[in-house]
Amino acid sequence: MDIITKYFPNLTEEQTQQFATLKDVYQDWNLKINVVSRKDIEDIYLRHVLHSLGIAKVMEFKPGAQVLDVGTGGGFPGIPLAILFPETQFHLVDSIGKKIKVVDEVVAGLGLTNVKTTNDRVENVSGHYDFIVSRAVAQMETFVRWVRNHIKKKSVHELKNGILYLKGGDLTEELAKYTTAQIYDLTNYYGEDFFETKKVVYLPMKYKG
Repeated sequence: MDIITKYFPNLTEEQTQQFATLKDVYQDWNLKINVVSRKDIEDIYLRHVLHSLGIAKVMEFKPGAQVLDVGTGGGFPGIPLAILFPETQFHLVDSIGKKIKVVDEVVAGLGLTNVKTTNDRVENVSGHYDFIVSRAVAQMETFVRWVRNHIKKKSVHELKNGILYLKGGDLTEELAKYTTAQIYDLTNYYGEDFFETKKVVYLPMKYKG
């Protein structure tokens, strides 16, 4: 938990409590439905929570903004971001029912009121969003195809509406065709070795009506 307050020192009392509770809630549910590896549960604040919050180092979501988390798995990056931005609405989607069940229980356990979930493929989800976030669920070309119809027309943030994608490794080939993509190395924000190859990829996207 100290690693979260190290990089996010201005948390409210409620946010601090929610982050502090998060590990216990996940440990409890992970015994029933395994969605996070045993090793990762021990390092959940580094490997999952702080990694997810890398998006917050790139983008400060505004109150009332709507964010879609695609392939959320156990709730990452959506749940940590929802704690950090309580006035932003998050929609967490995953096609695997047991994962969404855990997410629902974690959301309830943390008392989050700005999260809704859907157990389905993102192609079947309706609605438009300011930003779409995810943690490396597919190659960028595939991901863009899944989500290209979900971008809101009007941008209200400093960055134009689009994708904020947590990825790792050499992305040169994967992003070659996306000339507007911007890459933010998480080593610019975090000092831990875990983040050496970790990045946030921002890809602005146009509304498709």
